[in-house]
Amino acid sequence: MGQSSLNQIGNQFVKAILCSPLHGLLSRSFVVLTLTGRKSGKAYSTPVNYQRQGNILRIVSFRNRTWWRNLRGGAPLIVRLNGREVEGWGSVAESNETVTAELLAYLSSAPQVAKYFDVTLDSKGCPKSEDVAQAARTHVMLQIKLNEGIER
Repeated sequence: MGQSSLNQIGNQFVKAILCSPLHGLLSRSFVVLTLTGRKSGKAYSTPVNYQRQGNILRIVSFRNRTWWRNLRGGAPLIVRLNGREVEGWGSVAESNETVTAELLAYLSSAPQVAKYFDVTLDSKGCPKSEDVAQAARTHVMLQIKLNEGIER
């Protein structure tokens, strides 16, 4: 079984948990995004790790994944967050400079995940900027603005 198949199985498992009464097991670090394919018009749902600041969710994805491309130029989506669906607006940053800045902020507020991006921390526990710049070459940053008053 290839890595892609394992990822699909893992994603289906995480999505099933997040859409069930057991969502609390994973809701602190995962949400399910449902967005519409630009070409197909089909709805796609994918679980992702997130970081929340108020009504903004920040998400990191590999550049070689394709789902996030549906957010180029901004697009509406549905976020399954803490067991409920909330409408939102998603956008993506792709330039190396912007991704580097956003990823640095992301990792500065959650240095415990730096290892997953091959980013080392300096003696003060801050991400090393050269490692962050390297990681930015293979990642994109997504921002989801939640419409908090609108539950589905």
